[in-house]
Amino acid sequence: MSAPPVPQNPESNGTRRRRVVVVDDQPRFRDAARMLLERRGYAVVGEAGCGASALEAVERLSPEAVLLDVRLGDDDGFEVCGALTRAHPEVAVLLASDSDYALFEDLVRASGASGFVPKSQLTRCDFERFWPRG
Repeated sequence: MSAPPVPQNPESNGTRRRRVVVVDDQPRFRDAARMLLERRGYAVVGEAGCGASALEAVERLSPEAVLLDVRLGDDDGFEVCGALTRAHPEVAVLLASDSDYALFEDLVRASGASGFVPKSQLTRCDFERFWPRG
């Protein structure tokens, strides 16, 4: 009997995986997002549960992308997004929420986010629309 195939590491064939930080105040959501993103070929290099730890993680880890919850307990995800995109304009921030985009359209645009996706649609999301390979 032969050994099961080893999943190919995208970095071993010359392609670099986009580095992502997941920011959400719910650890279970962070775990689910990590699994989803890693299956899609992204490298989740960090997680944060609040705005301050998100800013610190981006500063320390230098990701290319952030998946950021709109509601972070006491923190406002739109404000956190604005702070992130002002301090690190090279980082593409994708906002996520359980709520409908129509409620947030103006806030998403003003925050500097690269886009918005309802959490219920994350499994069907084409992340490259928001985090283009480059």
